[in-house]
Amino acid sequence: MDVLGYAILMLIAGLVIYGRFAPVKGLRNLEAARFREESRGGRVVDVREPFEYRRGHIPGAVNIPLGQLRSRISEIPNDVPVFLYCHSGMRSRQAGRILLRHGYRQVAHLKGGMAAWDGPLAK
Repeated sequence: MDVLGYAILMLIAGLVIYGRFAPVKGLRNLEAARFREESRGGRVVDVREPFEYRRGHIPGAVNIPLGQLRSRISEIPNDVPVFLYCHSGMRSRQAGRILLRHGYRQVAHLKGGMAAWDGPLAK
């Protein structure tokens, strides 16, 4: 492969990485304390897999895994704020992007995910 080929490959890799970590326009990133405080008036959605949810989840959260979100989006009301979380914050960011593309306007996610959560858990 010549220099131009490597340059194109690096550009594509850079764009993919940027797309995964770039801020999602319209998605609010909340620290754990703010998430706990604000989520009381909205729908809390755990986008982890069911086995992760069963290990412990934020009280009152419903489990809709990221892979099922598009097919189950009707289960999430769009007239109340939606609060998303996962293990680290990556899947909840992706879920936020999906919801925003489907017309949801009040979407936030737990920055750092369950790894940053310091509140109570339900099982």
